[in-house]
Amino acid sequence: MDWGNVTAEDLIDALREVDWSSPPRPLSEFFSRFTVPRSYAKWNSRLKCNLYYYRTNYFMMIVLILGLGFLRRPVAILAAILTALSIAFLNDSFAGTFSEKVTRTMRQFSPHLAAKMRPPLTPVIRGRPSAKRAIHICGRPRWVFVFIFSSVSFILWYVSCGLLTLLWALAIALLVWRNYSEL
Repeated sequence: MDWGNVTAEDLIDALREVDWSSPPRPLSEFFSRFTVPRSYAKWNSRLKCNLYYYRTNYFMMIVLILGLGFLRRPVAILAAILTALSIAFLNDSFAGTFSEKVTRTMRQFSPHLAAKMRPPLTPVIRGRPSAKRAIHICGRPRWVFVFIFSSVSFILWYVSCGLLTLLWALAIALLVWRNYSEL
């Protein structure tokens, strides 16, 4: 695949639809033979390719770094988990699987409540669905869960005094990205 022609939106769409249950790549392969690309186009292409190919490894590294960094602040750990969940809800396959499992578990305890958690039916016009089927989590639109989890995680970041740490990390990431984008 020619990763130079892939846009960021295409990469995000591909990461939304990909199966995240694949095992991580071996560490020897993950850390081997790193060379700095000579041009911006090659740097951009390699970044997209590596992000897609090593997605599970990067996800595990982020979880490990967040776990070690916020070990001193348990509320910040909860905020990081809620932030990760709100980001994970943007992935179509994760949102669907999460909704299915929660509904299936709820059906064991309260079938009446589980029936309310089903997604609404999409209208059918002339034998075809009228629009692209929206993703629902536990019977509610996905944006409701993303908004709630993001809001609660922001409040917890603020309460735990981890918001400053998060903003510093974001600022450093933006500076690094800006310096590399000028190459």
